[in-house]
Amino acid sequence: MGALDELTRPACDDDHVGGMPARLVATPASTGEAAAVVAASRGLAVVVRGGGTKVHWGPPPRSLDLIIDTRRLAGVVEHAAGDLITVLRAGTPLGDLALGDQQLALDAPAGATAGGVVATAASGPRRLQYGTARDLLIGITVVRPDGVVAKAGGKVVKNVAGYDLGKLYTGSYGTLGLITECVFRLHPRPAASVYVRSTAPAQAVPAILAAQVAPTAIELDTATGELTVLLEGTPAGVRERSALIEKLLAGEVSEAAPGWWGRDPWAADEIGMKLSVPLSKVPALVGLGSALRGSAGAGVLYAAARDITEVERLRAQCVRGGGHAVVLTAPAEVRDILDMWGPVPGLAVMRRIKDQFDPEHRFAPGRFVGGI
Repeated sequence: MGALDELTRPACDDDHVGGMPARLVATPASTGEAAAVVAASRGLAVVVRGGGTKVHWGPPPRSLDLIIDTRRLAGVVEHAAGDLITVLRAGTPLGDLALGDQQLALDAPAGATAGGVVATAASGPRRLQYGTARDLLIGITVVRPDGVVAKAGGKVVKNVAGYDLGKLYTGSYGTLGLITECVFRLHPRPAASVYVRSTAPAQAVPAILAAQVAPTAIELDTATGELTVLLEGTPAGVRERSALIEKLLAGEVSEAAPGWWGRDPWAADEIGMKLSVPLSKVPALVGLGSALRGSAGAGVLYAAARDITEVERLRAQCVRGGGHAVVLTAPAEVRDILDMWGPVPGLAVMRRIKDQFDPEHRFAPGRFVGGI
């Protein structure tokens, strides 16, 4: 128990996950220390915590002995500007990155860490142009639940060597082990950007895409009735394209994003959902009258549901349209009676992967699909 004695402290009142309190908190500062903690924690139920911005997402763990906090496991390991890649430790806050004329095009709330964004597969408005964490992650270092350090991917964008652990760990909610380093693909920082704000309906999205203006994001907010397009590039190119979209949508050009841009639509006492549907089904989803916000251009919307009936209505609409809906967060009084994940294809495969990586089922037990 040496590593636990050296690198842990007793948990305090704030050290809980979904209301489940922990007994201990570990704070490793390197992959080696993290591996030592994991190896020494055999028999304990473990949850990994980054900045804590999404620690309330998903069901609470069935049991919790140890929180591994990654915030000391932070910093830029490497920035290879010529190769357009960066290597980040998992606890690095994405908002603190300074990469010169390059960017990691992941929209993350203040305090969110590299590892946390990967573990929850979080994404924001710019996913339409740049993709999600799953697309931008090209290499990963993890500590398996048995304490063994594993690496996959590499430091070049087209590397295909090795088993693609990155895709397995993306969106796994910490159920397969501890992420300690991430290798990301970067993009040049645009010289200019503008927002075209309008009250056009969701039905206008196909026309925007057909205009071939290469939008970085197309976002809608049903509370304000706004449809907003983000355009990036050279100053001359942005001026030309924004004039076209301004005319198409009868909108107005703004240097600033609307206040709702990239923010969750739900309050603390509401149920927060992520809805994914084909683009053609977005208008029908908007037509249900729920409070929705998100990417009308990518078919990924976030909803504030008032009760379980509304959750079921939104989920049914998504499933009928060939999509899916998950509950990300919910008040404690309804969380236990909600089916947070809904029907998910491939559950049997996911169970086999969990059994292979974590046969004792001690990493984030019960936090993932089907009680994994």
